[in-house]
Amino acid sequence: MNTDKIDRKQEDRPRVLVIDDEEDIRELLELTLARMGLSADCAGSVAEAKQFLKKERYSLCLTDMRLPDGEGLEIVRLISADYGETPVAVITAFGSTDNAVAALKAGAFDYLAKPVALNQLRTLIKSAIKLPGAETTRSASTNKPAGSTRRLTGDSPAMVAVREMIDKLARNQAPVYISGESGSGKEVAARSIHECSSRRESPFIPVNCGAIPENLMESEFFGYRKGAFTGADSDRDGFFQTANGGTLFLDEVADLPLPMQVKLLRAIQEKRVRKVGSATEEAVDVRIISATHRLLKDCVDAGAFRQDLYYRLNVIELKMPSLRERKEDIPLLVESLLSRIYTDNRPRLTEEAMRALCEYAYPGNVRELENILERATALCRDNRVELEDLQLADDPAVSDGESLSGETLDEHLNRIEKQSILDALAKTGFNRTAAARLLGVTFRSLRYRIERLGIEENTGE
Repeated sequence: MNTDKIDRKQEDRPRVLVIDDEEDIRELLELTLARMGLSADCAGSVAEAKQFLKKERYSLCLTDMRLPDGEGLEIVRLISADYGETPVAVITAFGSTDNAVAALKAGAFDYLAKPVALNQLRTLIKSAIKLPGAETTRSASTNKPAGSTRRLTGDSPAMVAVREMIDKLARNQAPVYISGESGSGKEVAARSIHECSSRRESPFIPVNCGAIPENLMESEFFGYRKGAFTGADSDRDGFFQTANGGTLFLDEVADLPLPMQVKLLRAIQEKRVRKVGSATEEAVDVRIISATHRLLKDCVDAGAFRQDLYYRLNVIELKMPSLRERKEDIPLLVESLLSRIYTDNRPRLTEEAMRALCEYAYPGNVRELENILERATALCRDNRVELEDLQLADDPAVSDGESLSGETLDEHLNRIEKQSILDALAKTGFNRTAAARLLGVTFRSLRYRIERLGIEENTGE
């Protein structure tokens, strides 16, 4: 037998550094890695691990949090600082969520709780080895997936910082809390984190927490068994099972009622869920990204949001800037949004119209800019958008970005939409079909908007 050939084959395999002072744990991890086609070096202390790191480059490091001569956090910080291409995951005592959160904040990729569940261990290893920058996939993955952040338009310092943060967040599994005003692009940022990460081939499941009736929340999140309640005619997966292996995006998470917050906290901590009507739990591998336009810390202080859940969700915060904070991006955003709305024969804005857009305060941020452009291009003539086509608010308070004269954002946008529909109906003699064509929407969409906004027409179609 050619031993040189065997040695070279073993050298070509991805290498993993295992750090644990318990020999049986080291043996378990080494055996699991070998069955997955990976090589392992095992260390029993911080000092021994440092010697291995000086000599080898690793595709993954698995370290216990408690070691004879130090803490696993020391290893996490060392690898993050000096061996950035190596993902590191920590192994914590059961229920030691504070240690896990501290490790994630220090730069750990993920964590496992003792006793180590082999299915969770294999899932973690597979995710880590696929990470951009990991030794086995460096040549194929150091470039971001095509288009992963293309929807985050803008070259302002604020947006450059956002994209750099997303690149960092994509390299670990830490829960992310995205803060920012309504319409600032929180879901776009969440999708970008997912698409840049090792989970990009698995589902991204967005959930609007404020849109689910409270009595259905548990079954929607965790699924149910056949016969669990009236109408449960078959087994059904919930959001956690559907997102397994991928990312679960909890939008408007501050709207969750307190009883559901308790159940969500346990699911995140234990990485296990129980379907309604089931006697057993099932493991789930889901990354949690949450967002809300409200100040979540204020909700905690007011007693409307659990502090322990807040700290589990807000391991790392990504702040999305308002459009007022990056006005230099507006011309680029206008071009990008118009390209999305029109594949050809794209309308052009006059200098006066563009100047007005750049000076406007945008209480609704990018979402409002998109609405303004859709309305203006539907109403403009000769494919030329004039200042009056924009129908921007004249309220000085709005221009300063301070208030909406007592209106909520939804009330403000509904008022503008209602006026645009009334103008289109008036121009077409209240012919709904012609008005829909003028507004650039379908007849069914226009009819729905008329009913939703309570518009009363003077004449029929």
